[in-house]
Amino acid sequence: MDAKGEVFVKEIDRHERPRYKEYLLLADEDESIVNEYLFEGEMFAIYFNESLAGTVLFVFHPGETVELKNIALLPEDRGKGIGKEIIRSFLEQYKEKGFKKMKVGTANSSISNIAFYQKSGFRLAGIEKNFFLRYGEEIFEDGIQAVDMILFEKYL
Repeated sequence: MDAKGEVFVKEIDRHERPRYKEYLLLADEDESIVNEYLFEGEMFAIYFNESLAGTVLFVFHPGETVELKNIALLPEDRGKGIGKEIIRSFLEQYKEKGFKKMKVGTANSSISNIAFYQKSGFRLAGIEKNFFLRYGEEIFEDGIQAVDMILFEKYL
């Protein structure tokens, strides 16, 4: 599905990032974990039809790798093709900047995210066992406890 409407992003200055933390918490529920990466990499506000719909944050690793650390959309803006368009656009942009690979991780319990990343061309790259056990509270999605991080990657 392609987004039906205008999708664009605006980079968020580091000093403004705390104002957008509530969006990051839609995708990563532990505030202390979000605080660990809030000021890393590049963060963008996602707009859909001129309204703020969410945020996306990328961090950079050695070996010409960019990580999609967090992408979060308001519930009412999900399922409209916005996330797909954002990922497609940034895959192109980071390829043009010389990056060779994009990686992303999601919980073993995030069934819709697992499907989404595969539909976006990411391939299974590994599992980080017990990753979510370090979170302050247990996370359950679709009746499944988030325990392991499922890692995906896509070569650009």
